[in-house]
Amino acid sequence: MTDLNTRLKAAEAHLLEPLRRARRSLRDAGEPPPALTLGQKVADAVAATIGSWPFILVQSGLLAVWLILNLVAWMQHWDPYPFILLNLALSFQAAYAGPFILMSQNRQQDIDRRKAETDYQVNVKAELEIELLHQKLDALKEQELADLARAVRNLSEQLEARRG
Repeated sequence: MTDLNTRLKAAEAHLLEPLRRARRSLRDAGEPPPALTLGQKVADAVAATIGSWPFILVQSGLLAVWLILNLVAWMQHWDPYPFILLNLALSFQAAYAGPFILMSQNRQQDIDRRKAETDYQVNVKAELEIELLHQKLDALKEQELADLARAVRNLSEQLEARRG
């Protein structure tokens, strides 16, 4: 039992030390996480705008107006039926929106990965605490059983002494 306690205490110290260091550094620093760069802010803003209902509605409206004006215009068709200029504009938009969205997703993925690592460390700490509580309960149970066995032995001896 003592060997198990020693091994668990060593494992607990090994796993908890990085958590304690991180907590100390956060407490000591007292600073918010580093500010976003201009590129990160732009990527987040573009991704948030393109991924919104107002953008979809406005873009759909503009596409409808473009198509209607080019189909019914009597005098001037600036982009006749195959709508080559419209395809070029939409391709241009997609070519520039894609990298912005990917940059924003990559940054969010890094944030999620750090949160998952922190959650894992917290779960490991909770597991260690639960194991420690189990050990303490087991030790109390063993002590209680030993006390009960001693009491039964004493009572048996007293009973034998009265009989004899």
